[in-house]
Amino acid sequence: MVSKRRLSKSEEDKESLTEDASKARKPPLSKKTKKSHVHNEVEENDSVFVELLKTSGIILKTGESQNQLAVDQVVFQKKLFQTLRKHPSYPQIIEEFVSGLESYVEDQDCFRNCLLPCERLQDEEASMGTPYSKSLIKLLLGIDILQPAVIKTLFEKLPEFLFENRNSDGISVPRLIISQLKWLDRIVDSKDLTTKIMQLVSVAPLPLQHDFITSLPEILGDSQHADVGKELSDLLMENTPLTVPILDVLSSLQLDQKLLSKVRQLVMGKLSAVKLEDLPVIIRFILHAITATDAVQVISELRKQLDLQHCILPSRLQASQSRLKSKGRISSSGNQESSDQDCVILLFDVIKSAVRYEKTIAEAWIKAIENIASVSDHKIFDVVMLLIIYSTNTQTKKYIERVLRNKIRSGCIQEQLLQSTFCTHSLGILDYLDNLSPQQIRKLFYILSTLAFSKEQAASNHIQDDMHLVIRKQLSSTVLRYKLIGIIGAVTMAGIMAADSGSSIVTQRKANLNNEEYTQVTSLLQLVHSCSEQSPQASALYYDEFANLIQGGKVAPKALEWAEQTILNNFQDAFVVDFCVTPEGDYPFPVKALYGLEEYNSQDGIAINLLPLLFSQDFAKDGSRMTSHGSGQKLVSPLCLASYFRLLRLCVEKQNDGNLEEIDGLLDCPIFLTDLEPGEKLESMSVKEHSFMCSLMFLTLNWFREVVNAFCQQTSPEMKGKVLTRLKHIIELQGILEKYLAVTPDYVPPLANFDLETLDATPHTSTTISAKMRVMGKKGGRKRKADGSKTSSPDTLSKEDTSECDPTPSDRTQLEKEFTKKEEEKTSVSLQNYSAFFRELDIEVFSILHCGLVTKFILDTEMHTEATEVVQLGPPELLFLLEDLSQKLENMLTPTAKRAPFFKSKGSWNIGFSHLHQRSAQEIAHCIVQLLTPMCNHLENIHNYFQCLASENHGVVDGPGTKVQEHQIMSSCYQRLLQIFYGLFAWSGFFQPENHNLLNSALEVLASRLKQGEHDQPLEELLSQSFHYLQNFHHNIPSFQCALYLIRLLMVISEKSTAPSQKKEKIASLAKQFLCRVWPSGEKGKNNTFNDQLHDLLCIYLAHTDSVLKAIEEIAGVGVPELINSPKDASSSTFPTLTRHTFVIFFRVMMAELEKTVKGLQAGTATDQQQVHEEKLLYWNMAVRDFSILLNLIKVFDSHPVLHVCLKYGRLFVEAFLKQCMPLLDFSFRKHREDVLSLLETFQLNTRLLHHLCGHSKIHQDMRLTKHVPLLKKTLELLVYRVEAMLILNNCQEAFWLGNLKNRDLQGEEIMSQNSQESTADASEDDTPSQVSKSKVKEDEDDEVSDEGKEQNSDESDDDSD
Repeated sequence: MVSKRRLSKSEEDKESLTEDASKARKPPLSKKTKKSHVHNEVEENDSVFVELLKTSGIILKTGESQNQLAVDQVVFQKKLFQTLRKHPSYPQIIEEFVSGLESYVEDQDCFRNCLLPCERLQDEEASMGTPYSKSLIKLLLGIDILQPAVIKTLFEKLPEFLFENRNSDGISVPRLIISQLKWLDRIVDSKDLTTKIMQLVSVAPLPLQHDFITSLPEILGDSQHADVGKELSDLLMENTPLTVPILDVLSSLQLDQKLLSKVRQLVMGKLSAVKLEDLPVIIRFILHAITATDAVQVISELRKQLDLQHCILPSRLQASQSRLKSKGRISSSGNQESSDQDCVILLFDVIKSAVRYEKTIAEAWIKAIENIASVSDHKIFDVVMLLIIYSTNTQTKKYIERVLRNKIRSGCIQEQLLQSTFCTHSLGILDYLDNLSPQQIRKLFYILSTLAFSKEQAASNHIQDDMHLVIRKQLSSTVLRYKLIGIIGAVTMAGIMAADSGSSIVTQRKANLNNEEYTQVTSLLQLVHSCSEQSPQASALYYDEFANLIQGGKVAPKALEWAEQTILNNFQDAFVVDFCVTPEGDYPFPVKALYGLEEYNSQDGIAINLLPLLFSQDFAKDGSRMTSHGSGQKLVSPLCLASYFRLLRLCVEKQNDGNLEEIDGLLDCPIFLTDLEPGEKLESMSVKEHSFMCSLMFLTLNWFREVVNAFCQQTSPEMKGKVLTRLKHIIELQGILEKYLAVTPDYVPPLANFDLETLDATPHTSTTISAKMRVMGKKGGRKRKADGSKTSSPDTLSKEDTSECDPTPSDRTQLEKEFTKKEEEKTSVSLQNYSAFFRELDIEVFSILHCGLVTKFILDTEMHTEATEVVQLGPPELLFLLEDLSQKLENMLTPTAKRAPFFKSKGSWNIGFSHLHQRSAQEIAHCIVQLLTPMCNHLENIHNYFQCLASENHGVVDGPGTKVQEHQIMSSCYQRLLQIFYGLFAWSGFFQPENHNLLNSALEVLASRLKQGEHDQPLEELLSQSFHYLQNFHHNIPSFQCALYLIRLLMVISEKSTAPSQKKEKIASLAKQFLCRVWPSGEKGKNNTFNDQLHDLLCIYLAHTDSVLKAIEEIAGVGVPELINSPKDASSSTFPTLTRHTFVIFFRVMMAELEKTVKGLQAGTATDQQQVHEEKLLYWNMAVRDFSILLNLIKVFDSHPVLHVCLKYGRLFVEAFLKQCMPLLDFSFRKHREDVLSLLETFQLNTRLLHHLCGHSKIHQDMRLTKHVPLLKKTLELLVYRVEAMLILNNCQEAFWLGNLKNRDLQGEEIMSQNSQESTADASEDDTPSQVSKSKVKEDEDDEVSDEGKEQNSDESDDDSD
């Protein structure tokens, strides 16, 4: 056996090559040639070498001309090979040919020509198969009999050029020689070639060593990879400068994993000493050599070895560069800095590629970071890696989120680490501002501003410059969206610059705010103001953003004082005029001062100049937004009125510790409007006048809403009374506005919320349709749905299930009449569709709920009490507040099914809640808990109202003496209160430990309504008392919707208990009471909302009752027969909610719950006790009986939704019978033979009816039904075979027989249209249904078949496209 040579340690070969190389250095071939040639002439030589080449198709040229190839390259190789092979003197001819080659290449120009591509002759170009020409040497290497000798010649020539510089034409001969060996189709002696190359590497200079090594994968075959790998690994230990090319090659070779691990360990030990530019290749090799078993260990060691400077280098370079700029001496090191940054970028590209395509590496890296225990061991690199993996590997996102949350909660990742990480790298996200929501933009600028103005960050000045540049660019943009983004960013940054904090560090820094920083803040805000004043929307957003900043207490007193002085003066100039000076002008309506709360007898009264401002904007001939008044007074858009006032009052509030006496005149001052009640003039007004009046009322309403926001927390009785009066004005104005909107269908109101999400805001599309429908309703049109489409929910009926609930044509006519009558009495639209165009109420407004009766003193001119007036929070005002609070609660505390991705902010879900989103969910929940006491008071008062109403009307809450409007408002208040209670207690945040005390506080409020003075009660006791307190409200519940919310509220209270089963029975009993109650007319079955609510309540009842089967039997066996025997429009006497309209709801829920119940019943085992078997058999008997009762109802109720439910849940029930009941029958048959056979016979009748239903579906060709038929038939067929197997197992084959099942309709009548096919079907069908009998049964004329089938009936061989 020939031993392998250690190429890199063969001293003899090294010495011979060194000698040859030293000789070559003495006589350079470029100066001394052995032969002289005439340039550009054909080589004329009678040598075998030249003649054979010419014969085969290559013409050798002298000088610098290229050799010419007269034939195709493949043809040349084939000709030359055949010529040599068939030569008389073969194989000696080969030696002569190679000797001629050696003589020929002694001339440097000739040698160079042999290494360069040949020139194709012009007339041969068209026939060439390849787009390029190979060199002569490359062509010779492709001939197997010549390859070894040619390779030997090349390696003998190569040492002559090792230490020679490039030629004048830039060609490196050694590299050119090596390139001849790349990508050869076949290597005759690869081992010898490997030996020669490795010997060459050992003596070549470093640059050529690098090139020779990196060329190895392109030269060697797979068989030599192992030997070369070992040689390179040995060379790696001896020659550190070759680390990069060696590792680069090792990553490309197919090597043994042990060798790779060995090299990896060697490299890891040198990692801290390598140069930055070498790091990407080294990291690439380390990640390439990782296996699944050692991935975590390797990466853990890798992250320790990587120096921190490689990751934060960009920030250090930028900080360093910034310092050099400030000193005015930027050196030539800029190129080096740029190169280093490129190396860092390349390093992270390598890592990103590895974690993207190798799941093992990504998961191991996350695991390695997760395993870090010490806080000090966490690096910037760790945070950066988590972000890289998060952005490139979607499968690990949840894992990374969990790791980050746990690290932050445990304190391992601290603020300083995050600041250092994002100091420079986060600026890149500014390129994605277009895709961010306003809240996300605020967060981003808050983070960047915090980093920019932190003295602890070395590169903070650099971030400040970039942010100022970005903000100024956005503010100066002519695109409104970019301008709005710039406003949000500028105000956020100003807030950080002018922050007022209690911390010692910030306070010390802010001591100098009145100097340079004060100037920066005011200059920035003035810049925002000047850039936005030409756009009302931009100005309003600026005022709102600035107001939010002040409300959050983030502005230092010095800046706040400047803001108050500026804003107060500007507001007075823009919007406030003297009361005694009536505006003059050509206005379309007479101007009047309305809604004043004080009588002005002197000349010092003021008024809000609203109508003139709106007229100057909407009716100006030149269409200009900004116009000048006679005295040169500058007018701003009335669109900014509410926003500007909000900013003003927050400034005053912060400066005066909540006291607003400085601006209290704005609470009671009148507004210059016109008569708003339309009366008879509504029909005669033009569309433009309608729109003008609508805009005027929207602006007035938004002014009043901001006034209520401002003064709601004032403590004096006079101000409280005025705030309540303003609430009444809001309700009054909304009623008038609805009348105008009803006749202005295409109207778009002025904006009230100015976030980016409202740029394209329009009223809900149903508004216009609704208004048109009302007009059509008066003309007797058939369209009847005005507002409020069906809300979607997980339990909502499928589309095909709802048609049963639609009124019949005659019912529609009656509904239209009732609808038209109501619309004639009140022509209005729902303002819910316009919610985006109303100013947002602050959460503090709901402190008004504490108000009872308020005594307001009316003073004379000498400030003496002239009279007193009692003001109270009436039902309409209460409903107004509760509706708004309910919407806020739903937006903040109700979890959504899907969270919107970070880069998607489309939709209207958040419009109108921008101020609310400045607070956390915990803060909102805390506010609601503080309001629980007054809300309980209102709930009890409303309950007492309905209780008294019921007693006056002999138990009927909507008797003849009931005031309809008052009843409706009180019922809506009741519903909203229960909805708010439910939203609060259903909040998932209560399960977090930090919110347990808040939950206890909420429950204590409810429990204290029963027992006063008891504190520190255990949670279970609080839950029990709260449940009991809320349960008491079930008497005299005014509406079905209120009943459902009460049930849901009791459920969430019960779920928080450690023993919820104790309250389960009470919930079921209450749900049944509501199902058995007669509800006010107009609710039952008249709309989709009621259907959804009924569906939910019925599901709750069946889910909480002790026996689902008994409950279903009661409804189906008692309630439904009562319904069948009742008049057409009547209902079941036992279950008044069960009508012909709602039958499909009951039917669907009962079928679904029945299937769900039996599916959860385990079959048990043969070893179970006898009593267990008997109980389960009894249970299945009840279930099959219920199933039979429900199925037979389709003979009476055969509408499409009912049949659809039967097909869907019938199959599921049969599948459950197969899986859960048949194993029970297997081992129960011997001891309970009669019971089992009786059960099967009963079930057989049910499956027969299912088979008839399949036939009915096909005959009627209803594709919505027939799509369920194939699966149902397959299940029924499986049941046949399963029953037969059970009988055979128990030696009772005589109880099973087969027959033909005829097609019948739902009434059992045979479908005669298929009689002509029966003979064919009987002959061709071999699956015939089965029959189970207690004794041997003979076939009767009807050929009855086992219902167990879902068999493919012989008459139904047309199982076509189902």
